[in-house]
Amino acid sequence: MGTALAIRGDYTADDLRRLARQSRDADLSRRLIALSIIYDGGSRSQAASLGGVGLQIVRDWVERFNLHGPEGLKTGKAKGREPLLNEPQRKALIDAVEKGPVPYLDGVVRWRLVDLAQWLWQEHRISISRQTLGRELNALGYRKLSARPKHHAQDPNAIEEFKKTFPPQWGKSPPGPPQASE
Repeated sequence: MGTALAIRGDYTADDLRRLARQSRDADLSRRLIALSIIYDGGSRSQAASLGGVGLQIVRDWVERFNLHGPEGLKTGKAKGREPLLNEPQRKALIDAVEKGPVPYLDGVVRWRLVDLAQWLWQEHRISISRQTLGRELNALGYRKLSARPKHHAQDPNAIEEFKKTFPPQWGKSPPGPPQASE
């Protein structure tokens, strides 16, 4: 079985408890108090039970504390997945959307998401789904717009005739209290 990691000596148990009291982050306070038990001469098992974690987690806390001090015990944000498109590819996508498709080269007269996904594959060898591409374009400030369809044989005069108009005799009610009907 291995030996316990040595904990850095520039802090005391009182320093860690004071930092835990000042902190507004409950997780950071719990970690600092667990490490203060180690400074007081307690076992790693006691620190783990007080922190509500296992021995391996306490070891990880000691490593982070040794490297970065109390700042290393803060809960960090996960880096996340790398984006599919880098900046030059994003700029190329923006240029393609702005210029629009060339019908004899691209085979389409307007860009759809599937067409843009195919274009990205042909130009950059990036396989991307319609949903992901839609989110990417949305993040770049583009919205899906389509013209409202209009029938080619629509008669403008028929539209005006179809609109409902109120008869001219209907007007405002006269002022005063409503009268009961008998």
